[in-house]
Amino acid sequence: MSPRESLGPEVLRRRTSDEELPFRTTAELEPAERAIGQERALEATRFGLSMKSDGWNLFVIGSPGVGRRTLLRRYIEERAALAPVPMDVCFVQNFDRPQEPKRLLLPPGRGRALRKEIDHLLAELRTVLAQAFESDEFRGKKTALEQSEKDAHEARLEALKSTAEGRGLVLVATPMGFAIAPAKDDGILPPNEFEALPEAERDRLTVAMEATKKELSELLDEVPRWQKRARDGLRDLVRETASAAVTHLIAELRGLWADEEHVLSHLAALERDVLDNAEDFLKAPDPASEARALGPPERRYQVNVVVDNGDTSGAPVIFEDHPTHQNLIGRVEHQQLFGALVTDFHLVKAGALLKANGGYLLLDARDVVTQPFAWEALKRALRSRELVIESPAQSLGLMSTVTIEPESIPLDTKVVLFAEPQIFELLDRVDPDLRILFKVLVDFEDEMPRTAENSLLYARLLASLVVREELPALSRSAVARLLEESARHAGDSSKLSTHVIEAFDLVREAAHVARERAAALIEGGDVDAALRGQVRRSSRVREKLLERTLEGTLLVDTSGERVGQINGLAVVEVGRVAFGRPMRITARTRLGRGEVVDVEREVELGGPLHSKGVLILSSFLSSRYASEHPLSLSATLVFEQSYGGVDGDSASCAECCVLLSALSGVPIRQSWAITGSVNQHGEIQAIGGANEKIEGFFDLCSLRGLTGDQGVILPEANVRHLMLRDDVVAAVRAGTFRIVAVANVDEAMELLTGVEPGERGAGGRFPEGSINAKVEAHLVHLATRRIEIGRFDKT
Repeated sequence: MSPRESLGPEVLRRRTSDEELPFRTTAELEPAERAIGQERALEATRFGLSMKSDGWNLFVIGSPGVGRRTLLRRYIEERAALAPVPMDVCFVQNFDRPQEPKRLLLPPGRGRALRKEIDHLLAELRTVLAQAFESDEFRGKKTALEQSEKDAHEARLEALKSTAEGRGLVLVATPMGFAIAPAKDDGILPPNEFEALPEAERDRLTVAMEATKKELSELLDEVPRWQKRARDGLRDLVRETASAAVTHLIAELRGLWADEEHVLSHLAALERDVLDNAEDFLKAPDPASEARALGPPERRYQVNVVVDNGDTSGAPVIFEDHPTHQNLIGRVEHQQLFGALVTDFHLVKAGALLKANGGYLLLDARDVVTQPFAWEALKRALRSRELVIESPAQSLGLMSTVTIEPESIPLDTKVVLFAEPQIFELLDRVDPDLRILFKVLVDFEDEMPRTAENSLLYARLLASLVVREELPALSRSAVARLLEESARHAGDSSKLSTHVIEAFDLVREAAHVARERAAALIEGGDVDAALRGQVRRSSRVREKLLERTLEGTLLVDTSGERVGQINGLAVVEVGRVAFGRPMRITARTRLGRGEVVDVEREVELGGPLHSKGVLILSSFLSSRYASEHPLSLSATLVFEQSYGGVDGDSASCAECCVLLSALSGVPIRQSWAITGSVNQHGEIQAIGGANEKIEGFFDLCSLRGLTGDQGVILPEANVRHLMLRDDVVAAVRAGTFRIVAVANVDEAMELLTGVEPGERGAGGRFPEGSINAKVEAHLVHLATRRIEIGRFDKT
């Protein structure tokens, strides 16, 4: 096919043949639950999940809508269902260091069993101990112990009294203690009579009183020791009594947990603490004291099951959609009591990492890195392969409140991060830990080959949606229409888009249309109606632009000829709908220093890719026309009535052509619009959005009236990408609209002007009257004038 010939309707839209869809409705198909076209991603996923070494976590990238989360979550859940159930995680009191609660890792379901058995034990202990301490035997021993010590003390006192009497003294009990005085008959010798005694007798009595006082003092000094012996004896009696009541209960519990050494160690510590504090079980409940201690005394013996996998089947798969530091790592909660913040091991709560331990944790990378401290905490846990439950302030050393430090937990969690490619590239540049901790890249495809096999798989995938959501079945025509729309979305007639979310939404909208007309089947017309609805809902901006162009507010000609003026094409996106917008591009030339001034770049409305295209255009002009003369023009390129940013190089071909028109003086037919990028050799290269750009110019021409002269010029490399609307294809078939593919600037200029561009002959000159000859002649003239002006200035 000659690049100057109009493209036929058969290449403007690739239809889906009946041979590709060997069924009448999707009800005949076996649903395909797994997304198609993602074999590379699934292979990477299988590899990453199979690697058990450190750092082989998964980073999943892909465009929104390709079904990354749905596909991987379903695949991981299938794999997790066959994996062993991980251990329960419990925290218990550390009786030696209460501020450092101990962890217990138990087989699935045994955490709650231990908690229940400990609770039952505590209830039994309260009953058994109460009975033991109220028994006659205990009371008798307690009374005997107390009486024995009392009798011993009283015997010493009586002995002292006898000694005092033998010395002629009397030991008198007073409110202030004991007093020693000389005796007279059955009373105390009055002081005056004591003074009347002979001196030798007074001295004897004085010495006797001092000795007795010393003996009394020694006896009184023994009272605290006696009391301590009494308390120790009572404590030993209580412990002995409690031990007789408690030991067999805990022995039964030991028998149940004989295979868990760490539980036996905890039970031994628990038994020692119960025996040391057995009296606590005898005290009546006191709400005030319990409030100050977060609960009853036996609370410290209970079990806090932070992760209970008793009802879990297979390994856990956790998706945390709000990965704050606390939700990810866990937390130690506090309660405010009497103006102070207090806590204990019962207030330790698990986060997503601990819940997913032994399984899989799925996270959105953007959410993790935007939450304060969450990203660093996640990396720290993955590096150390252990989880320390603490607050961010505690990890940064900023915690002033008294808290607890739970024992760390071994971590064996496979983490899967989801993100767009841009997020991955940014993290990869700024954080070297990413490659160490997330070594497996799972890259989802945006498209897949449009083969008969893939078309049938695509239909089966649509069938799965129909079955899952109980929608009307899709007819063959509806599936064909959906396949064509998928190819259009992929921007390539030989590809299918893997953005299944958008396809599913379109099916749901078509189902709504079918139900409104009470149809039992979704037909191709329902899909078309759904597409029109999508366009209609998002067409306010598009219609306003067309309206302002038709009324002359926005200047775009579709007839006539103008020098230095051409119709370029841009794409505007509003929500989920993209549409083409024709834009006038103009060029003016004059004598200068070889500059092509891009007004968009000068006012900072042009992006780097647009500026690159203009610079390539300058290089093309210099190499083709000014190889033997200095390029002595000053050219100005303008996107007329453009008030927003312009980026991309898809207009560089239009800019080249309009500049050649301005240099040669040859007018451009305004019935054409052109798109494409140009390289330094004048070749026209493929661009994006070809369908939308063509349809945008077609809509304007259609509203003004199709004449058969209007059309769009596009790069030859873009022909395979065409999936145009039916009305555009119909107009081309009727001969009222043209679409032409070109390979270089010369072919484009011939179409735009109707004048031969011309090729250099054997003598190195372009044919007389050709566009290229006029351009070169004008540039030579400008170079000559510049030289003449330079000579004039020197004189």
